[in-house]
Amino acid sequence: MEEILSQARKIAAQAEVFQVFSKSTPVHFEANRLKQIQTKESTSTALRLIKDGKIGFAQANGSIKPETLVNMATETCQFGAPTKFDFPGPKVYPQIDIFDSQIDEVTIDDLVELGEQLIAAIKQHTPDIICEASVTKGNSSVRIINSEGAKVSYNKSFFDLSLEGVLIQDDDMLFVGESQSSCHPILDFKTVAEEVTRQLELARNNVSLSTRPMSVIFTPRGVASALIAPLVTAFNGKVVLDGASPLKDKQGEQVFDKKFSLRDDATLPYQIASCPCDDEGVPSQQTPLIDHGVVSHFLYDLQTAALANTQSTGSGNRQGSLPTPSPSSLIIEEGDVSFWDMVKDIKEGLIIDQLMGAEQGNILNGDFSGNVLLGYKIEGGKITGRVKDTMVSGNVYQLLRQLEAIGRETRWVGGLLRTPCLYCSSLSVATKAG
Repeated sequence: MEEILSQARKIAAQAEVFQVFSKSTPVHFEANRLKQIQTKESTSTALRLIKDGKIGFAQANGSIKPETLVNMATETCQFGAPTKFDFPGPKVYPQIDIFDSQIDEVTIDDLVELGEQLIAAIKQHTPDIICEASVTKGNSSVRIINSEGAKVSYNKSFFDLSLEGVLIQDDDMLFVGESQSSCHPILDFKTVAEEVTRQLELARNNVSLSTRPMSVIFTPRGVASALIAPLVTAFNGKVVLDGASPLKDKQGEQVFDKKFSLRDDATLPYQIASCPCDDEGVPSQQTPLIDHGVVSHFLYDLQTAALANTQSTGSGNRQGSLPTPSPSSLIIEEGDVSFWDMVKDIKEGLIIDQLMGAEQGNILNGDFSGNVLLGYKIEGGKITGRVKDTMVSGNVYQLLRQLEAIGRETRWVGGLLRTPCLYCSSLSVATKAG
């Protein structure tokens, strides 16, 4: 990396080298049986240049000669976007615990056994279910150096346990699932198994639902599948800068329910999205996005922050290309109402646990619609069974402007979102039965 930077500095005003090494061991199960065991290693090196006021970029996997990477990046400068920022100098980075050496002590046999135990627990409850599962352990090392003197490196461990199950009875297909992620090893399958068996219990009976606007409770998985994508897009600093975000001129205004608060947090210990800095060497931080209903901040990387005449929020994340503003861990603050008190309050309504196709709506406008892949009917303050052939549609901003209640219990979904249940008083529901 030092040789790449040294050669780059000879022809560019500023330069930055980013390198990540990762090693992972995923174990996959299909149709209730062990399918595949792999161990994968990869190294990726990326170079950014600022030459003649424009950005040049090149990236290579595996080993590459320094002069080759520098030449590749130099050739792209003439086509690069005009740059308005400087690479950061030396910084003080927060100390965040994101590495657990105990993950290295988990053997492949341990991973296989954990997956087999999880599937066995689900099949003991529902013998006819067909399960796919994955158990993955790994670690990564990240290093960033630049011409302005910044040097940062860190190691991160990760572990993931997930299961998806399908139960087929005649022409009826029931989909259930749950996952758990951490920088710690996950050696107990019971949390995932208990959630999946809870879904199976609630879905034991099929019931009909009428077509009309009605009260809806979004579970944490329901929030993730229906409501998050429009918000992530709206708070992206590049979308704001382009004028496409519906919140572009709403900073400081009350747009959402006063009970609703959302923040981005890359500093949480042992969370898979946490790190001491973003992929540009900017220190990680907590960024309030919605503070008691008020639009507070947007997410910026160095380039979009400079164009917007503001500061980077440490949100520059790479996904195989140049950094773009992206969230780390999104946290929706808990409320003061229990899930079962929400249920008791509803005469007839719907619980959405998984929505399929919500992102096919007009995300920029906040619209969402989709099929309820997993949902339950509420009648007389009780959950009476699972609904089929049901669609919902609505607008995130209208829904979050007047929330009936926010749950006091929160859960992680996919390791990237921590949220309580959200209870809204009216959402458009359409069923095949009418």
